Amino acid sequence: MDKKLEEIINKKISEIFSKKDEIFLLKKSLEQLSTNSDSFIYGLIIGRLYNSFYYQCRRILKRNPTESEFNEFIQILKNQQKEFLAKIH
Repeated sequence: MDKKLEEIINKKISEIFSKKDEIFLLKKSLEQLSTNSDSFIYGLIIGRLYNSFYYQCRRILKRNPTESEFNEFIQILKNQQKEFLAKIH
């Protein structure tokens, strides 16, 4: 994965957790849609990161992410999954 893209994704991960209050506000306002609030919050986090990943590929690389880059993005998420889950409690 492009180093600049990887830096931005890691920065976005930190940024998301600095805005944890926004995620919990979304969860609270949409509680009726979610029977498992941890899964809902985790979905919001992953959605924000995926959106950022895709946008940054288009902005920095001027193209859609390759399958290889997408797999690397998934690996970044897997490597930090425990941290994500710990921070949503």
